[in-house]
Amino acid sequence: MRLVLVGPPGSGKGTQAERLVHRFDLTQVGTGAMFRDAIARRTELGKAVEPLIKQGLLVADPIVDEMVAELFRRPDRPDRFVMDGYPRTYSQAIAFDALLRLEYLSLNAVINLTIPDDEVVTRISGRRCCPACGTCFHVVARPPKVPGQCDKCGAALVLRDDDREETIRRRLGEFHKNTDALLDHYRRQHLVRDIDATDPPDTIFANILKALGCPDTEPAIGSQRVSA
Repeated sequence: MRLVLVGPPGSGKGTQAERLVHRFDLTQVGTGAMFRDAIARRTELGKAVEPLIKQGLLVADPIVDEMVAELFRRPDRPDRFVMDGYPRTYSQAIAFDALLRLEYLSLNAVINLTIPDDEVVTRISGRRCCPACGTCFHVVARPPKVPGQCDKCGAALVLRDDDREETIRRRLGEFHKNTDALLDHYRRQHLVRDIDATDPPDTIFANILKALGCPDTEPAIGSQRVSA
């Protein structure tokens, strides 16, 4: 099973990626996690992309393409995977196609999670995260036991810059600007499966399994979560 997850920020890509990892014993490749790690470690890549991410802008395609290519060129490259956050643009999709051909791999499906912009804003702007341990909560969906305080370490929760409404709106604008051509590219390959992301997570996952032709009563294979 080799999958790409497409959807705006806040559509639940990370949640569904984790479930697919557990169900099919996949490697999760999340470019967002890659960038956050690089920013936290103050690497040259992290320093270059930090201002872009804070403004809700996309990182230049060549940088992202090379980061993913390095992963797939390694001897321990993932053979069964779910891509969470890549490719985001038509150009990245073309580069990823070429990379997969060189590695003798092919995609099974592209899962397109659809959700209205206003719902995305509501979901993301309600996040509150712990600057100490990284645990995130939501003021409505998953509130901390003590308002404004992390359940795990007790630190004060903060609203991250990339979770503010103005940043979310910019990110959504970038997403829509790039996604139509990306999805058209994959639709021509008959790979796209459209899934309503406003449903509860369990329903979304059941619909993904149905779109993949998999019974939702089948037991999980195992659990492997690798963030590259």
